[in-house]
Amino acid sequence: MVGLPYTFKFLWAPLMDRFEPPGLGRRRGWLVASQLGLAGALFAMAATPPTGALAAFALLALAVAFLSASQDVVIDAYRTDLLAPAERGMGASLSVLGYRLAMILSGGVALIWTDSARGGGWTWPEVYRAMGWLMAGAAAVSALLLPRLRHAAAPTSVARRDLLGFAAVVAAVAAGVLLSAGIGRDAAAALVGNGSAWAPVLAQGPLGWGVRQALSPWATTAANPALAAKWVDLAVLLAGLGATLPLAAWAARRARFQTLLDGLGSYFAQPGAAAFLVFIVLYKLGDAFAGSLMTPFLLQGVGFTSAEVGVVNKVLGLWLTLAGALVGGLLMLRLGLWRSLLLFGLLQAVSNLGFWWLAVEGRGLMPGLVLPAFDWGFVKLDRPTPVDGGLLMVIAFENLSGGMGTAAFVAFLMGLCHQRFTATQYALLSAFAAIGRVWVGPLAGVMAEAVGWPVFFVVSTAAAVPGLLLLVALRRSVQALAVDPRARGVDD
Repeated sequence: MVGLPYTFKFLWAPLMDRFEPPGLGRRRGWLVASQLGLAGALFAMAATPPTGALAAFALLALAVAFLSASQDVVIDAYRTDLLAPAERGMGASLSVLGYRLAMILSGGVALIWTDSARGGGWTWPEVYRAMGWLMAGAAAVSALLLPRLRHAAAPTSVARRDLLGFAAVVAAVAAGVLLSAGIGRDAAAALVGNGSAWAPVLAQGPLGWGVRQALSPWATTAANPALAAKWVDLAVLLAGLGATLPLAAWAARRARFQTLLDGLGSYFAQPGAAAFLVFIVLYKLGDAFAGSLMTPFLLQGVGFTSAEVGVVNKVLGLWLTLAGALVGGLLMLRLGLWRSLLLFGLLQAVSNLGFWWLAVEGRGLMPGLVLPAFDWGFVKLDRPTPVDGGLLMVIAFENLSGGMGTAAFVAFLMGLCHQRFTATQYALLSAFAAIGRVWVGPLAGVMAEAVGWPVFFVVSTAAAVPGLLLLVALRRSVQALAVDPRARGVDD
């Protein structure tokens, strides 16, 4: 749940549209500020032992997520303002390339760094300090090498009113979170308790028999008090989100948070705006289900070593991801936006079945290879590491299809934004896209425990179908996004 700022980042994105840090311009100024803040937060995490100060460490992790979400807001706005529609496919693919590089470094190379048996044997504080220096270097690149944007129109709302509006929205979100947290504790205590109030309903009597017949895996695991408590917590969490967002919208209107209201109004004025939001949530849903538990599944569910997972999923996957992103951008030049979204979305869905195959068959069914020991400076293996052939095949397909699908999806999001409110609108759209990644995580963990890995990956594949069906229905609207407004004489 540390990832929650990615869901709510559209609440402070209007401030990045409205205000301009001195010296570097509106986009570069916020980019440098967020990257320097990330460097400081990562250094602080390196100096904070979670075993002795768990609450402080969790708050620092939340700060990293907030600053990272803010960096995403300004990078997305900069890229969208910079690129013409014809350039969005390749621009999106290069953006995905950078994003995947970051995932590979933080999620795969870091595992190899910390593997005491086959990797570098680093401590986690050393890893966080290395990441902090990387972010400090990124801030220097942003300040010295990135060009200023020309003709980037900014909102002209009253600054004081926007600041008060932002404060009102933050207060509304805090009230919603505190209220849902309190209700959640009461609900968990009432429904679960020591198990005596929950388990008998599902384990005995005609009602229990009917529930077991309809939802046997869920009923069986719901009789487990600890697992039932997780379902209750998840339900309350989702209900809290459903109550918090309308409360924040009401606060924005009452406080006249003008940049936010104008940005949202500009987006919803275009045809099909609501349907696009539903599609944004659904398109990467299947991918989010599978990806949220990929590492626990490979390590615990199948039994691969951390070095093996790090090398295959992240280091070897690097080249496959780069290829997927670049091939996706090149194919978009020929296929166009709508056909690319459809084809790449189908490939993403099929890739989840590879994990189902691993869950059913396990390891060792396909011939693998042995990676020799190496030392590249930033990552090393101090002894040869066997790589399972099935793992290599599944991860290769997932990286290729995921890179292509994300490239098309990013180009689609850019096409929905208007330059005056790029940060606000792209943050809103990407926050909806993050619903799958952030909110599916808790659901995925409970579901995998309840139904087992094979069924879980079948469900993740099925979760991709509604988004593809909606894409077919939105064909003409999506194709219209690829037309440059300037070619039609329209001023954004």
